[in-house]
Amino acid sequence: MAGSLLAGKHVLFPAVLAVGALGASAAWAQGVSIEVLDATVKDRRLSGANVILQQSGEQSVSAVTDAQGRARLTPRKPITGEEMLIIRKAGFSDLVAKCPCDGLTYAMSPVLKGLDSVRVVLNWGKTPDDLDSHLIYGSDHIYFEAKKGSQAWLDVDDTDSYGPETVTIDKKQYGTSYIYAVHDYSNKRVDDRFLSESGARVFVYVGQSLVKTYYVPAGVGDVWTVFRISGDGDIEDINSLSGYGGSSKGVAAYAVSSVAPQQGAHASVDTDGAKRSNTLGEKAYHAGRLEAAIGHFQAAIQKDPGFAAAYGNLGLAYRKLNRFAESIWASRKAIAFASGARAAKTRAAAYYEIAKLYENNGDSESALRHYKLARENSDNPAYDEAVTRMGGDSRD
Repeated sequence: MAGSLLAGKHVLFPAVLAVGALGASAAWAQGVSIEVLDATVKDRRLSGANVILQQSGEQSVSAVTDAQGRARLTPRKPITGEEMLIIRKAGFSDLVAKCPCDGLTYAMSPVLKGLDSVRVVLNWGKTPDDLDSHLIYGSDHIYFEAKKGSQAWLDVDDTDSYGPETVTIDKKQYGTSYIYAVHDYSNKRVDDRFLSESGARVFVYVGQSLVKTYYVPAGVGDVWTVFRISGDGDIEDINSLSGYGGSSKGVAAYAVSSVAPQQGAHASVDTDGAKRSNTLGEKAYHAGRLEAAIGHFQAAIQKDPGFAAAYGNLGLAYRKLNRFAESIWASRKAIAFASGARAAKTRAAAYYEIAKLYENNGDSESALRHYKLARENSDNPAYDEAVTRMGGDSRD
């Protein structure tokens, strides 16, 4: 199709984003200091991580963390607050965050192995002392009083500022909806701004990639409902702050009942720029420059977050690089945003790509389900053949 390559409490621990940056001139004079930790193991500092501070889109300075997980960088130009910090270490997902970053602590997510695994890392600043992660799905509510549920768990709970609060979903359950929310345990007041002024960020990882970053919105309230994972696995934005004022146990019912997903609501869209970036991505893809293609497709999505074709193309590029979990995630986004006269064919092609990945991974049940979904959206002999190959009735 046009524009697409398709035919997806009580533990102390510091982490991903801390607080308290110096002023611009002071930070430039004294350098930028950060700490890097493991998001899933209490107090484990990571040595040998490569830290890059980018200014004006260029690599400005870099450093390697020491045995205490610390690195100091001296920028070549004054800090403006628009810098990007990139942290890389073998076995961990790359971490990319906006600055200011001096005095902050960052936690890295170990690479996830499962096709349906998701990791969520919450970080914040010096205050409040205690923000809590809550994952609600089915009959499970994972938080500091119930750290394990069905195929998901709370890795780390923090009660002494900064975070992380880390939740891992080992395998998403098809047909089950998940909601992730943050509760201000320290204050529990409906009319204050402690949570909105905490500097809280939520990082969502799939496979070896950081696929989404959420920033706490401005406003009053003690519950930030961040995102929902739909029954078919798509991550939908919510990003809503509201006043609750109740107990930690009651956060589950409150989060489920009080907000609705805002999937597709985007404040700023550069349609023409997105199309240009997508075209550049397609050219890079066909030339075999897959990392460059991914960068262009990601740029297209930044300019138009509802660009289904760019998500579909991104899924194909990820698959070529054997990054299968990310491919499924991107293909699900293509399905969610498909619109217009070719929406059904877009969905069918994306479902077919997802099904092939499940089949190659030996998950026949998931493969058959998605081949059937492809066929429901479009007639194609390949879909009938695939359903039959997976043991289904070609006409069921």
